[in-house]
Amino acid sequence: MRRAIELAARGLGATSPNPVVGCVVLDPAGRPAGEGWHQRAGGPHAEVHALAAAGAAARGGTALVTLEPCDHTGRTGPCTRALIDAGVARVVYAVADPNGEAAGGAETLRAAGVEVEEGLLAAEAAAVNAPWLTSVRHGRPHVRWKYAATLDGRVAAADGTSRWITSSAARADVHRLRAASDAVLVGSGTARADDPHLAVRGVPAPRPPLRVVADTEAVAVRPGARVLDGAAPTLIAVADDVPAARTDRLRPGADVVRLPRAAAGRGLDIGALLAALYARDVRSVLLEGGPGLAGAFVAAGAVDEVVGYLAPALLGAGPHALADAGISTVAETLRLRVTDLVRVGPDVRITAVPESPGHPEASHAPQAPEEL
Repeated sequence: MRRAIELAARGLGATSPNPVVGCVVLDPAGRPAGEGWHQRAGGPHAEVHALAAAGAAARGGTALVTLEPCDHTGRTGPCTRALIDAGVARVVYAVADPNGEAAGGAETLRAAGVEVEEGLLAAEAAAVNAPWLTSVRHGRPHVRWKYAATLDGRVAAADGTSRWITSSAARADVHRLRAASDAVLVGSGTARADDPHLAVRGVPAPRPPLRVVADTEAVAVRPGARVLDGAAPTLIAVADDVPAARTDRLRPGADVVRLPRAAAGRGLDIGALLAALYARDVRSVLLEGGPGLAGAFVAAGAVDEVVGYLAPALLGAGPHALADAGISTVAETLRLRVTDLVRVGPDVRITAVPESPGHPEASHAPQAPEEL
């Protein structure tokens, strides 16, 4: 199953709005006979690839799958039928399918005489499939907030300079996160200060993530901005009451979506922004914005995972990683559980998820060993 989870991760960034799934088929003697993963939306599912690789050796064998085999016909046929037709005697899956349209695979397999087991390495399989699981359970994309800071939590110096707080190794690692995401999101402050490109560089990307700028007043992204260069699709989110003249100048380099303003405070309504991205088949968002945008997402309860790159450096002044997030007392602290802790060059990367019981990832992310 752990090998199946590794295979599933290969599909990150390529399968939305579908899940990532991995499958390993063992022959009747328990020897690996075939493996596969879901490689792209609309293409064959993991089970189909693995069964094709196994051939006749699958008959009487076992299929280990990271997600309950689907039981419906969409752009491809049901995986339950493929497993039954292949003569598989036993199916072990990690996570039950929460999608009502595709669920029920276990029951169909049992009715056909196939032995079925659920839950093997469920936490690890759920963690790699967190974007899709979040989208199904909550009807919005999974949001991973990434930031880089000094050990005293500063993301820039007092004069506003921020290049480069972390090392080249950490910056390269961020491109891995981008490649696994459906969209990369920044706010107007970052767009104005850094003119970011937001494309993937240096690592293979199954498809370029959507570049998104939350530019409420439609003034931060100007003609000639790097996000308008055509290297990847771009979406500019603006308030629904800004003059059309401000947005017309952004085309044809970008699409523009008009959204309601936040009910309280500045900026756009976070729920409406996520709904607009979800409608575009975005299931995972890498939030790379500054402290203000990050604070708005935390306040909205819309941060599912935090990835912090900490440099062994001190500034003593300058903006912190997180601005006002609506937390006024220690009792309201958003507690996180560390799931990964590794060195990246001279820096440390910490990955954590909210501890709150009602949070979509609170009970699904794995406990990872510290590696320092």
